[in-house]
Amino acid sequence: QVQLVESGGGLVQPGRSLTLSCAASGSDFSIGAMGWYRQAPGNEREFVATITTAGISDYADSVKGRFTISRDNTKKNTVYLQMNNLKPEDTAVYYCNALVRRLGVFFHSWGQGTQVTVSS
Repeated sequence: QVQLVESGGGLVQPGRSLTLSCAASGSDFSIGAMGWYRQAPGNEREFVATITTAGISDYADSVKGRFTISRDNTKKNTVYLQMNNLKPEDTAVYYCNALVRRLGVFFHSWGQGTQVTVSS
């Protein structure tokens, strides 16, 4: 079993910043690409950002230039999402995702989600 644990969500005013973290835990596993997705009320879950083990990143157009994804492979495969200049439309539950290899099997693992609310 591999678990992803997120932290760092909360309530923030428009224009401010917030950093999300996600750490993988478990045994006998390795992590490939990691990423963030979000889901606003009434909407489908959407891609936000992803980063490979080599540090190559990709972003949704809506967050390019404002969000930065990074990872620390030495700290339990932790991935971060630095969110700057937040807007009300960034309000959503943010989910961490990772491509996991365990006992020769590949699968995607999801975190439980962390709420981000941008409001004055």
